[in-house]
Amino acid sequence: MSTATRITPADLDANIVDTEIVKHVSKSGQVLRWAVLTTRSGYAVTGRPSVSVSPENDNAELGEQIARDNARNELWPLMGYALKERLAAA
Repeated sequence: MSTATRITPADLDANIVDTEIVKHVSKSGQVLRWAVLTTRSGYAVTGRPSVSVSPENDNAELGEQIARDNARNELWPLMGYALKERLAAA
């Protein structure tokens, strides 16, 4: 069992105060979606986009979930760094 101070999925989710989905359709028809996650401090994070190669296969719900997951994965190391800074200062 882990007992050291750490960032949990609940900590990560609690730090996200807003999610914006940005959709772009390229000239070739690919549908790209990014999630912009805004944290309690006002810092915004985005990850790799979800991509639907063919507009006929685009699934908005799935694309948005993938975009959110990708952005959330970018937030983990930032929160880990902030935790390490707090622990080092203590």
